Order: sequence, then C-alpha cells, then structure tokens
Amino acid sequence: MSRAETEATGAAEAAGVTGEPDVAKAAGGSAAPPAPTPTSPDATNHAPDRGEGVASAAPTLPRPSPLWALGLFWSELVTVVRRWRTLALLGVLAAVPILIGVAVKIETRNGGTAGPSGGDGPAFISQVTNNGLFLVFAGLAATLPVFLPMAIGVVAGDSIAGEANAGTLRYLLVAPAGRARLLLAKYASTLAFCLLATLVVAASALAVGALLFPLGEVTTISGTQISFADGLVRSLAIAGVVALSLTGVAALGLFISTLTGSGVAAMAATVGLLITVQILDQIPQLHAIHPYLFPHYWLSFADLLRVPVYWDELVKNLELQALYVAVFGSAAWARFTAKDITA
Repeated sequence: MSRAETEATGAAEAAGVTGEPDVAKAAGGSAAPPAPTPTSPDATNHAPDRGEGVASAAPTLPRPSPLWALGLFWSELVTVVRRWRTLALLGVLAAVPILIGVAVKIETRNGGTAGPSGGDGPAFISQVTNNGLFLVFAGLAATLPVFLPMAIGVVAGDSIAGEANAGTLRYLLVAPAGRARLLLAKYASTLAFCLLATLVVAASALAVGALLFPLGEVTTISGTQISFADGLVRSLAIAGVVALSLTGVAALGLFISTLTGSGVAAMAATVGLLITVQILDQIPQLHAIHPYLFPHYWLSFADLLRVPVYWDELVKNLELQALYVAVFGSAAWARFTAKDITA
C-alpha cells in the first residue's frame, strides 16, 4: 500500500467514515467492505433511518406536571409566609381585634355603652358586650377599610418587583415553569394570603370575644335570633366574603408589580392607589363613579347577618371584584410575558 493510500485510509478511520472502500478507491486502490463493528449492537441489527440522528440531536423538554405546578404554588406561599415583613403584618392584624376588645371591656366595665347604635360597619361594636361573637364582625369591619387591603397590597406589590429587585426573577424563569405559570403561582399565593390574613383577624377576634364577653344566641340585624352555631357559620361565611373582596386589590397590586423592578416602589404605589380610591369613595360629588370603585361594596358582608340574607350588594361586590381580577390580571399577564427580564 502506498503512502497516499495509507493516509487516506487513516483519515477515513479517524473521521469515523464507514465508506472506506470509496476512500481507498479514490486514492487509486480497491478494498473489501469493512465488517460491522462488534461493539455497536445496533449496527448489526439495522441501519439508522435518514435524519434520525438530526432529530435526536434536538431533545424536547418535558412539560411540567400538575404536581410540579402545585409544588411551585406551595413554594411561593411558604416564601411569602416566612418573611419577617409578612409575619409582622399578620401580627398587626391579630392585634387590632385585641385592642378593640380590651377598649370595649374598659369602656363598659361601669355599665357604659360602646360604639354608636345602628346595624353595620363599626356599629357592631355596640353588640360586643352582649355577645363576644360580634367582635369578629367588628374586627373585620375595622380592618377591612385600611389594614387588610394594605397588607394585601404589600404582598401583591412585592410579588414580581421584589424578585426582580433581589435578582432572583431570572433564576425562577430558568425552571420549566413559563412566565404565565409563574405569574399564576404568584397570584394564587397572594389569594391564599388574603384568606390567611382574614382568618387571622377572625380567629383573634373570636378568642378575645370568648375570653372577655359572654357567648350565646346571636341577634341579627333584622332583629331575629339565631343559634350560636348558626352565627359561627355566618362568621366563617363573612370571613370568606371579606377574603374575596380583596381579590381585586391583589390583581391590581400584581399588575403594578410587573411595571417596575423595585419592590418598595411597587408596594408604595399599590398602597397609595388604595388610599386614593378610598378617598374618592367618600366624596359625595363623585357618586356616579362610586359603584365602579373596588372598595365601594366591601362592607356589604353585613347583609349576611340579616334574616333573610340580602344578596343584592353581595353579588355586586363579587361581580366588581371579578371584573378587576379579569382586567388587571390580563394586564399583568400581557406585561409580564412581553417584559425583558434583566434581573
């Protein structure tokens, strides 16, 4: 074998070319076809189809399972609850019914009365001395206008902007979650915090009410009496309605959180917008826009203490919150899915 033949054959073997006879023939010689390699069992059975190697070179990522999405939601919820800021907010919410109960107890210890007379809002305070269960309603009525929505605004405003500010948002998107699924997990964890915060207020108020005041049959706003068990069920229903009333604020805060990379700015903007809307809802000259402001029907939960229950404003409240969730949730999705993530 000449030097040219030897070099051609060696080059073919080094490159893994199976067409060795053609190389040798091109160099001026001939050679028998090579035997199949024993270390390649596939080569002894069948030859790969054309294009098979190209298809296998581009693997597709597996789609996340529903259990993986549930794990993402649980991870986000645990992250939210374990923050010191969140624990401080829950502590403040739990302290409000305690302060109300102690103040009512001190004011009525010599036979005085507490609070104004009437049927809704802070007027529940006047019924606390007769039944400690009314402290649940009074605590929710006192925290709903300011404390509860501010806590939700802080958590929702920090959901996306806080991750971007900390530089962890890009790492969250590396996982096969997708932006839409991550945004949904953030909003779901915020909704879970809405329910948690509301239950913290209700549980604190129930414990203080049972400790400082008597429990028994509940006198409704309509003047009829219901059993303590029925009143307890209605208090749970009221807590659920209050939590649903905060879904619009949560969607608004989530949208604001997608507009900036600063968690502090997002939280401040959400809380500032909340206060502004609350002020607008108290101006009589703007009564035409009041039914479209998200806090307008918040205190409608008092209608659950009527016999029969008045559903008109309750339904309007839930419809209004659903509208805010649809509008600002869609806006948050459109912004976040098209946003350039640089942090």
